[in-house]
Amino acid sequence: MADHRILLLGPPGAGKGTQAKRLSDEYDLDHITTGDALRQNKDMETEYGTPGEFMDAGELVPDPVVNEIVVAALEEADGFVLDGYPRNLDQAEFLSEETELDHVVFLDVPEDELVDRLTGRRVCDDCGANYHVEFDRPEEAGVCDECGGELVQREDDTEDTVRERLRVYRENTEPVVEHYREEGVLVEVSGEGTPDEVFESLSDVVEN
Repeated sequence: MADHRILLLGPPGAGKGTQAKRLSDEYDLDHITTGDALRQNKDMETEYGTPGEFMDAGELVPDPVVNEIVVAALEEADGFVLDGYPRNLDQAEFLSEETELDHVVFLDVPEDELVDRLTGRRVCDDCGANYHVEFDRPEEAGVCDECGGELVQREDDTEDTVRERLRVYRENTEPVVEHYREEGVLVEVSGEGTPDEVFESLSDVVEN
């Protein structure tokens, strides 16, 4: 079962991270994200420098470096769920040259729902635990179940910031979705149900 090669696409707030972890656990796959791959290989030498040099300077890691790091992670995996990459057409075309994918799945969620999900997130100011005002409430409003710390809304979870993140996603990453749609390999799954319902739909895609 560990030979599935899955690419999971979707906008911020669609639930990619949650579903990728569940797929990883269910099918014994490596869950590969760009951020994790860069952090785990921050000292890896590429012809453009190491990821750490850019990260430490607070700069975006250039595509060629990201590409090398992600491909190195894919080569070490028997099967994988790729989440958060590719983010643009150049990365998608590079990925096509480097590996074959068994499943390309897009989690489809309307924008208003995404805004509700992202603006409703609350984070413990002390331990970092995550909650949601609608979907994952703490036992006591505003108080962390884990440590009793105060739950706050992060600056990047305000509505203005969320809508800007979605605009950037549409500009950069929607062309990636169209790329796979035009190739005839994209499978669209509704991300609007409960996590269990969405996972059941994803499992149907993977197993069929």
